[in-house]
Formats: sequence, C-alpha cells, structure tokens
Amino acid sequence: MLKIGNRIIGYDQPVFVVAEIGINHNGDLNIAKQLIDGAKAAGCDAVKFQKRTIEVVYTLEELARLRENPFGSTNGDLKRGLEFGKKEYDEIDRYCKSSGIMWFASPWDEQSVDFLERYDPPCYKIASACNKDKELMARIKAMGRPIIVSMGMTDDLGIECIVDFLGEKNLVILHCVSTYPAKDNELHLANIPRLIGKYPNALVGYSGHEVGVYSSLVAAALGACVIERHITLGRAMWGSDQAASLEMIGLHKLVKELKSLKRDYLGQSIKVVLDSEKQIETKLRRKKTL
Repeated sequence: MLKIGNRIIGYDQPVFVVAEIGINHNGDLNIAKQLIDGAKAAGCDAVKFQKRTIEVVYTLEELARLRENPFGSTNGDLKRGLEFGKKEYDEIDRYCKSSGIMWFASPWDEQSVDFLERYDPPCYKIASACNKDKELMARIKAMGRPIIVSMGMTDDLGIECIVDFLGEKNLVILHCVSTYPAKDNELHLANIPRLIGKYPNALVGYSGHEVGVYSSLVAAALGACVIERHITLGRAMWGSDQAASLEMIGLHKLVKELKSLKRDYLGQSIKVVLDSEKQIETKLRRKKTL
C-alpha cells in the first residue's frame, strides 16, 4: 500500500481513479475547470495535467514546422497555445483545493518538475513518452514523492530497467498501450496480474486510451488498483487526444461501476452458503448425502 494525498492506495482498497485532463483543455482555463467539475461530480479521486518547458522538450526545427492550428501556422504556435503557465496553474491549484479534488501532473522535463514542486503535489506521473529519460526520472525520484509510471511503448526488459531505476517502494506501475485510441485486441490486459506477481513491492494499475469503459472494469477486476482515463467535454472537439477520451456520461458510468466493483461484485474470496440461499436450498435440494 502507499498513500497519495489523503487516499490509501492498495489492492484491498477502492480503486483510485485518475481523470487525465492532459491537454484536452485546449489552452482554455474555463474548459479545464469544466473538466475538473466533471471529474469531481463523477467521483474521481484526482485530475491530472501535463507540463512542458516548450523550448526544452522540442527542438527549434520542430517548433518551426508548419502546422495549421487554432493558435497559428506552426507547431510552436500549437505547443505554446496548449501550455499552461504559472497564472493558470495557480488558479488550477486554487480551484481543485476549493473543489476538494487532488491534482497532479506529468512533467516532461526537469524544469517542469521544479515548476510543479512549488504546488506540493501528492505524487508525480511519468508519461510513457518519458519513461526512458533517466535525467528526468532522477529529478522526479529526488523529490521523494510517490511515483506513477505508464509503460506504453515499453517491453518487459524496458519495464525491468525502469522499475530497477525507480525502485518498487512508493511506485505504481500502469500497464498501458500508447495507441490513440487503442483497439480492443491491442490492450493485452492479461499483463496486469502478471505484473502484480512480478513486482510484489510495487502497485499495478491501468492507463487506458481506448473507446468505452468496459476494458477499465476488466482491468480493475484483474487487480488494477489505479485506473487512469483521459476525459473530454466532447470526443468530436478539436485536439489530438479527444477521440481517445471518455465523455462525462461514460466517466460517470465507469466510476460508479469501479467504486462498487470490490464491494458488490468481487466480495470476499471465500465461498459460503449465503443467508439468501438457505431458503432456496431447503426448497430445491432433494438430498444432502455428500
């Protein structure tokens, strides 16, 4: 078990649900607030953002590349338009605290770790695209906070190297497929119980980018104690991640089922004759000679 904010995370605890806002706010703080409100109303435990230092993460050539977008004509216009700075994160921090929901982010470079640290985050998330960045992971590890790491685009050997570097203590490993959106036959959820057995001192969860909610329920039934899903106000909205996200109706449905999964569906791992069965037994069972 480990503690993130005021929540204890573990296999015997309710599933910890993270609503990934990422860049689905489209650079608009009001959209970000609507997504926070939606996550809170659905019963999510936390919302997550992404933080980049644009000039560090992207080369000058990449930023200068022509790319028509709502913010201009270059890729740099797009990346800067989507990036929140101190003013926006100050308001996100205030808004989440007043709403009673945790927030944290995936930093994509060391400067972004230092930027986020001022907000005393409950944990850090390492994105799949960053899980081979040794310097970034070292900076995150040095902060001494719980770490959640996604394993998209990563094979078994890569996972071993990442876990060896980070250590299993206070670590959540998220099985993940980095296709947006992923097809059902690409999910390979059977990795979840395997990873649970392989890394007994860490925790294992699931980060999904597929359409629909049922795969996340299957992941939780297989043992995932953290579920992360991208959320959106509308899958048809402009943006690269919108189509691989859950709208509010789907999010509410998912969280409702996740919260009742262990309490109602899975129950105890011991088979007894229920009180509700005893009357039926008397009525239907002709013999009890075994």
